[in-house]
Amino acid sequence: MAGERLDIVIFGATGFTGKYTVLHAAKLAAEKPFSWGIAGRRKEALEAVLKEFAPDQENIPIIIADVNDEESLKKMAERAKVIVNCCGPYRFYGEPVIKACIEARTHHVDVSGEPQFIERMALEYGKQAKEAGVYVVSACGFDSIPCDLGIIFLQQKFNGEVNSVETYLNSWNTKNTGGASIHYGTWESAVYGLAHANELRELRRKLYPEPLPKLKPKLESKGSIHRSAISEGWSMIFPGSDRSVALRTQRFLYEKYNQRPAQIQTYMTFKSFFTLLATAVIGAVFSLMTKFECGRTLLLKYPKLFSGGFVSHEGPAPESMNDAHFSLTFKACGWTEKLAEPTDEHKEPPNKEMITKVSGVNPGYGATCITLLFAALTILRESDKMPENGGVLSPGAAFGKTSIIEELNKHDLKFEVVSSIEK
Repeated sequence: MAGERLDIVIFGATGFTGKYTVLHAAKLAAEKPFSWGIAGRRKEALEAVLKEFAPDQENIPIIIADVNDEESLKKMAERAKVIVNCCGPYRFYGEPVIKACIEARTHHVDVSGEPQFIERMALEYGKQAKEAGVYVVSACGFDSIPCDLGIIFLQQKFNGEVNSVETYLNSWNTKNTGGASIHYGTWESAVYGLAHANELRELRRKLYPEPLPKLKPKLESKGSIHRSAISEGWSMIFPGSDRSVALRTQRFLYEKYNQRPAQIQTYMTFKSFFTLLATAVIGAVFSLMTKFECGRTLLLKYPKLFSGGFVSHEGPAPESMNDAHFSLTFKACGWTEKLAEPTDEHKEPPNKEMITKVSGVNPGYGATCITLLFAALTILRESDKMPENGGVLSPGAAFGKTSIIEELNKHDLKFEVVSSIEK
């Protein structure tokens, strides 16, 4: 990379996630100096973002770039070592940025939680990115670094061989701050992602022509509603991208390092059965409506109505975000000893369990921005610990051997071992 390039350029800096990424970049640059700039369509709006979210920063470069203008994207990419892309939904706006980054030999990270986009980019640009020596890493926000790197952390601490991992997501507020907790952009991505979920089967068949080995004992799903000893309350399957991202990482570990791939199921927990039921009803209505154009139109026009008040164009207020907490609890089952080959079958049932946890605050727009920025910084500073010399990778595949978990532990995310039991 040319020496005159900025370390990081935040593209989409005037969007909701982009603004808070600017806020955290200003704080982080004071602690871990790096050069950075911001990019978007309108100079005045970008100047306003700097004035509000980075008032103490001087001479931050502003770059004009538009996803509908290939030349502007190319010039933006040529100004940076890493593009931090906050411009979603990525289904519509992500590909031109990745294409420009590969052509300019610039690394790219984003916070997409859209499996169709993520896996299509891997299929269509994986070879080009690797040949260019460029890392393209999606899902670098709350979707799905806590889950994906949480599983990596667990596997590193297990001291044996992991067969299966179950994850339980909890979120809560310590005060009754009320108001929306999700910005419209996240809602829009979910609407179109679910509407096109049927694309995934064929996409994955092309991306992964060889299936993973069928390992025993098989991890069975606990069904739509259940109670768990490790997560107080009522739990149901988590519909986000965590499982698909984590399974990509496990496949990579198997193919690259000959490591037994963990079977994974992801759940979310609610304190009361009523809350779970209300969420399930909203989810069912949402899913049904995404199947029809008129339904999608209504969902996008009236997000607050169809989300039960959780979504708004304005997004959550700062006091609400700072009061939001989360924990992701992991239960692993496996064996104290590793066999010679990852596909070898253990003669005895699993004899070891481990519980780990990742926790933090403000998952949507605090933890997300911090993990996104550390993904970029890790590429800049620890590429020698990353695999393949480039490619379209999941966070766990890209950063599993770096110090990113230790760094996140110092910055509002906590990775910890809760218990370990040998039977």
